[in-house]
Amino acid sequence: MWARELAVSAPGKVILHGEHAVVLGKVALAVALDLRTFLRLRPGAEGRLSVSLPGVGVRRSWDTAGLRALRERIAGKARGQERCPGALDALREFAGIAAGASAPESLATLAFLYMCLAVSAKYGDVPSVDILVWSQLPTGAGLGSSAAYAVCLAAALLMVCGAISCPLQEGESTARWTEEELTLINSWAFRGERVIHGNPSGVDNAVGTWGGALRYQAGKITPLKRVPTLRILLTNTKVPRSTKVLVAGVKEKILKFPAIMNPVLDSIDAISQECQSVLETMPANPSPEHYPVLEEFFDINQHHLNVLGVGHPSLDRLCQVTASHSLHSKLTGAGGGGCGITLLPPDTSPLAVEAAKQDLCACGFECWETKIGAPGVTLHSCSSLSAQVLHVLAQS
Repeated sequence: MWARELAVSAPGKVILHGEHAVVLGKVALAVALDLRTFLRLRPGAEGRLSVSLPGVGVRRSWDTAGLRALRERIAGKARGQERCPGALDALREFAGIAAGASAPESLATLAFLYMCLAVSAKYGDVPSVDILVWSQLPTGAGLGSSAAYAVCLAAALLMVCGAISCPLQEGESTARWTEEELTLINSWAFRGERVIHGNPSGVDNAVGTWGGALRYQAGKITPLKRVPTLRILLTNTKVPRSTKVLVAGVKEKILKFPAIMNPVLDSIDAISQECQSVLETMPANPSPEHYPVLEEFFDINQHHLNVLGVGHPSLDRLCQVTASHSLHSKLTGAGGGGCGITLLPPDTSPLAVEAAKQDLCACGFECWETKIGAPGVTLHSCSSLSAQVLHVLAQS
């Protein structure tokens, strides 16, 4: 029996440097974005397991005995595999999800059921709980929203099954798990991500678990030793793009002009490595004089990404608008539209930030003032959450 009402949160992510070059074995830096996914966990009706995902219109409830029977039925099909197609087919049929359905609500429901059954098969039944998940992150924008969801789910399910501790003591507002427990959370979150994405790199769930910043190269993920918290504007141009098409376009350009394009990739790699060195020597709360070199890295890398062919008029406009307010921006992620990030040095006046936001919104973009270098998965007392988050959780 689970008897406490608590909340779990995990951050989204942005790529600071290394987009596209990372596919070809170069270094990329991924940083935690302080736009978070929140999971509220509370005791549920006896014999029921419920999940609400208001952002994608999901509200489902299952009989725990029925879930137990389903788990036993598919246990033979899995044969010890981490992700068995037969098991996923059985879960789709159980939840009424059509084969091949790829809408966010279908994938989120499938990942929830998969993780519930897989965790309970290893650690014992998930008790009767009511889970609600809400996110500040837009879906499909390359900001790690599905990984933040998987990390929150993994932490909550492992905790209620007793596989990890409940580190929040009475009277505390937040707590974090031990390194060993975070490693377990990350491994289960990765399994949830595989249900959603098929073959993810593991970067997004690692950022969601540990926060801060990570270096990624050729499949190896290394947390940066020290990461300052930097203020940014995150802007979604709302221009849809296909990552697959953009990656293929970069590959084609490299094959066509190797002598021209390979030095560009080497330069992007050098920016990632130089940026890592700068970040690891910066204080936790940097002052204005620490920013010019980071701004130059942004400017140079944005030009490189345009040379690779992944720019877009909307991203050019974003950079022009912020430059008119003496701010420096670059695309983040696949490019071709999508999102951009703008550094906000500590001496940037609130009026300048507001004016930049208004000008960006006037272009039809969506804008958030937030931070990078945020903490990873965190356990909260519900009373310690912000008024905005409490309001949404109460309404849902």
